[in-house]
Amino acid sequence: MQVVAETRRLLARHERLRDGLPAVVLVLVAAVASAGGEGGSGWHAPRVGAAAWTALACSPLVERSRWPLPVVLASLAVDLAHMALVPTVSLAPAASLVALYTLATRSSRRTAWTAGLIASALITAVYAVADSEPPLAGTSLLRFDLAIAATALGDAVRTRRRHLAEVEARAERAERTREEEARRRVTEERVRIARELHDVVAHHITLVNAQAGVAHHLMRNDPDRAYEALAHIKDNSRAALDELRATVGLLRQPDDGPDSRAPIPGLADLDALVGGVRAGRLSVQVVRAGTPRPVAPTTELTAYRIVQEALTNTHKHASATRAEVVLDYGPNRLRITVTDDGRPGASPGPGSGHGLIGMHERATTIGGTVTAGPLPEGGFQVVAELPLALAPASA
Repeated sequence: MQVVAETRRLLARHERLRDGLPAVVLVLVAAVASAGGEGGSGWHAPRVGAAAWTALACSPLVERSRWPLPVVLASLAVDLAHMALVPTVSLAPAASLVALYTLATRSSRRTAWTAGLIASALITAVYAVADSEPPLAGTSLLRFDLAIAATALGDAVRTRRRHLAEVEARAERAERTREEEARRRVTEERVRIARELHDVVAHHITLVNAQAGVAHHLMRNDPDRAYEALAHIKDNSRAALDELRATVGLLRQPDDGPDSRAPIPGLADLDALVGGVRAGRLSVQVVRAGTPRPVAPTTELTAYRIVQEALTNTHKHASATRAEVVLDYGPNRLRITVTDDGRPGASPGPGSGHGLIGMHERATTIGGTVTAGPLPEGGFQVVAELPLALAPASA
């Protein structure tokens, strides 16, 4: 077994040696066949002429992988000349058969079968004329069948190789696609986690910071109101911990099944959200317009997060004293408008922009839009258009 494996590796590294190996075998077979007795007369010395003709026909085979069609023409010409000049030859045109097989494995099917049929017809005709036999005689048809069989075998091998190559290519493509899909899902999950944590932490920490500032300012002059601000700090910090616990709990689950019991905030929780913002000395008014309609849970969560982020940005960056949240229910869409009377640039430092990006990503995910920008008369406005019902893909 080791010798066979070493031989295969050697032939794989040397193409000329691999192509010339059949020629060596055919010359040896021709020499042995020419030494055989005719009519049972016994063995004798090999005939040099027969071996020489076979060697001449087989010599082009060393280039059969590189030039398959010219090799077929050269080998066929020598074999036909041998059959015509030595009519008593009984051997099949073996070199031409090997060349036809190689052509069928390395060229198009049309080229292979055209060459195979022409070679078969020429071999049959030359043999029939040289040996004075009818073209439809058994011996003549045998040579015709051998040439056709060599072409058919090569065509089958080429088809099988192509099929295996396609299977391997599909397997590699599937593996590559699977890896790319896995990387894409990891990236999306990372963005989702960052967005959820940003929405939860930024809102509550902003309120805690604002209320801590109020408590610090009133601690000496108005202890009762400072105590009230500290109570709001306690409530907001507890709410932040609860939402963080719920978010991390969702991330730990293997999937987000519909039977999940984790609390998901929605439009019904806006009053509690606004109450916490009002405790931070920002007057917020919620207005509902239109006829309230059933809203998809994903749309409710998106609407809640957009309002939460807009009010958080107002509290952190706009130095506003008043904000208004308008929920306008249309036939198919929910329009959310958050407007404040703040002065852009009045905050101690600029924001990172992640809040606006998060709002836009959330809305786009469910087929909605978000626009935000300063108003000509002052203040800042965020407008979101969200679908009331989601398509199956978005859901």
